[in-house]
Amino acid sequence: MRLFALLWLAATACMVAIAQEKETLTVEWIHSEEGKAVDGVPEFAWLNDNTALLYDSRQPKEQRIFERLDPQTGRRAPALNREKALASLQGYLGVRDSTQFLTWPESFDGSGRFALYLWEGDIYLLDLTAAEFRRITASESEEKAARFSPDGQKLAFVRDNDLYVYDVVQQTEKRLTSEGSETLLNGTLSWVYWEEIFGRQDIAYWWSGDSKALAFLRTDESEVSQMYFPDFQPAVPRLITQRYPKAGGENPLLHVGIVEIENPDPLWVALGPPLYEYIVRVDWLPDHRRLCVQTLNREQTELRLFLADRFTGVAAPLLLETDPAWVNIHDDLYFLKDGKHFIRASERDGYRHLYRYTLDGTLVNRITRGDWAIHSAGGEVFWVDRAVNAIDEKKGWIYFTAQEKSPLERHLYRIRFDGSGMERLSKGEGFHSAAFSPDARYYIEIYSNLRTLPSLSLYRSDGRLQQTLAKPRPELLDKFALQHPEIFSIPAPDGFPLPAELLKPAQFDPERRYPLIIYVYGGPAAPTVADEWRSSLLFDNILLQKGYLLARIDPRNAAAISKTLENLLLGEMSGQLELADLLAGVKWFKEQPYVDPERVGIWGWSGGGSFTLNAMTRSREFKAGISIAPVTDWHYYDTRWTEFAMKRPQDNPEGYEKTSFVKTAKDLHGRLLLIHGTYDDNVHPQNSWHFIDELIKANVMFDMMFYPMRKHDIGDDPAQIHLYNRMMEFWERNL
Repeated sequence: MRLFALLWLAATACMVAIAQEKETLTVEWIHSEEGKAVDGVPEFAWLNDNTALLYDSRQPKEQRIFERLDPQTGRRAPALNREKALASLQGYLGVRDSTQFLTWPESFDGSGRFALYLWEGDIYLLDLTAAEFRRITASESEEKAARFSPDGQKLAFVRDNDLYVYDVVQQTEKRLTSEGSETLLNGTLSWVYWEEIFGRQDIAYWWSGDSKALAFLRTDESEVSQMYFPDFQPAVPRLITQRYPKAGGENPLLHVGIVEIENPDPLWVALGPPLYEYIVRVDWLPDHRRLCVQTLNREQTELRLFLADRFTGVAAPLLLETDPAWVNIHDDLYFLKDGKHFIRASERDGYRHLYRYTLDGTLVNRITRGDWAIHSAGGEVFWVDRAVNAIDEKKGWIYFTAQEKSPLERHLYRIRFDGSGMERLSKGEGFHSAAFSPDARYYIEIYSNLRTLPSLSLYRSDGRLQQTLAKPRPELLDKFALQHPEIFSIPAPDGFPLPAELLKPAQFDPERRYPLIIYVYGGPAAPTVADEWRSSLLFDNILLQKGYLLARIDPRNAAAISKTLENLLLGEMSGQLELADLLAGVKWFKEQPYVDPERVGIWGWSGGGSFTLNAMTRSREFKAGISIAPVTDWHYYDTRWTEFAMKRPQDNPEGYEKTSFVKTAKDLHGRLLLIHGTYDDNVHPQNSWHFIDELIKANVMFDMMFYPMRKHDIGDDPAQIHLYNRMMEFWERNL
């Protein structure tokens, strides 16, 4: 027994020594070049000839180069002479740090010969074959939203809110629209469309498949309300103006135009009746003669599809989608090359599924079915969804991602047009995001889960691995003894399993009581619990090192399980329903013997910042909380996002009253740190100013941190480093 005790002590001492050898993870390291590259994978783009271009940003900057990948042979070869290309670039921009290496471009033409760059407001083309840059514009105005035509012979762009086209072969420029002004936009988006409808992409024009015409949006913002942001410099600070439609206010007015490149005289598409409020999507049909325009009414309960003629502008109704709460916008609409059918996703039965129609709007058949939804496996923002990855008309397959296996995962599937033969192609647990070659014979997949860093692999269309392009690199994190969360569910009072997650420190002691920090977001279909790698795990592990437990809880409406659950928020978003689910989870955690029920904190950003205020003013469960960039009253947020669930203030005054945290600020319980950027053009600082004013009136003490001229993400490295160190300081002092 004595020998066993000695051996046990020796083994324990060895384990402690090993643990002590591990480095301490810091916020500064996370934002270093090494830290940022930990979970990176190479950039890639498929080309028309079914080869792909790769760019490995994980390599040292001076070694990065474009490679051409042949999916059949797996051969990778340099796509240009890097040294010659850099010398050409430096001839235009001079020798500086940013011209010492190549960067991933805005886009490539379909052949992969030209790469498009924007530098200092001008457009440059890199000829990969010749390894030479060419400056396309040299105007005093800024050029933006540049994109190649399908044949690669032209590129369109926007200057001073007018559309232009550049002939790559002839090296000539042509103006396509006129009358662009501060409030009249041609081919570029207003803020609310950029943010809420097109997912932070400036997509306001579309090339026809024959590269001879453009469909575009003309936006009139003259009646939209204005917001102002004062800079802190120079001595008399500049004043920035933004057109931003507040809930219940005037929206931009939009029309769809069609302009022929050879005869730039816009033809306007005649939509309606009925009148529309939003134009949410424009798509060309494969015949190049028609385009589909999708409109949404102000209440966002009716989404209509119209087919418009390219040469007359006459539009005819095609399909009507309705929902008693609101219709979600998505990108799953596909017109088939047979000229007879189209495929579209719908949530008509409470789950998003695929349906096939004829071109007169007649339903042919349902394609996918079940108590699960098709769903994208990633993207710029969660509120723009594209689940279909490819459609192979010759072989009769539709490839898509869905959460059929689990709402916490995304897997790749394929199915026949008639709904038969569905099979799952992806294997490992977690998230699988696939991008197919134009002929749908191959796809490149990004894969990860909570314990596995992202990797990049090439597959055949039947799911067979062809080649691993970039393995995960866990060795980069080995020095930190990183911990990974466990996922489980917590039963709500009515039995609903709320998705939850818990992170424990490496030396977790079940006999000890730990302070607990809960991260929240909330809102419709915005889960925080998912079996996918996320970079925030690194910061979470810093908190673990300091002795905290980290948890996440998703209210049922946020779990992205079904539209039925989303619709529960109708009329009262960020209200009592979401809070009830959160508090059920908090109660469960407080009952665990390893949680100190007197030291529970909560934090969130944007919608999560709002949820934090919801929880801290309408319950007494939290000792401290951090709210970053919160909406404190829906009157202060934009029309499109606010009104889909809340409707207009004049139509739902009671709902706006119930969800106003400026009304409940006086009831704040626990110590609050309120954080905002002074140039937040998404959630305006007035949200925090008003909440603060109510705290002052009620003599409630709080902490605040404002970041000068930072936007919603407070995204630059110095601000991020300061922000997260400030948060840790707050937790240490108050939790």
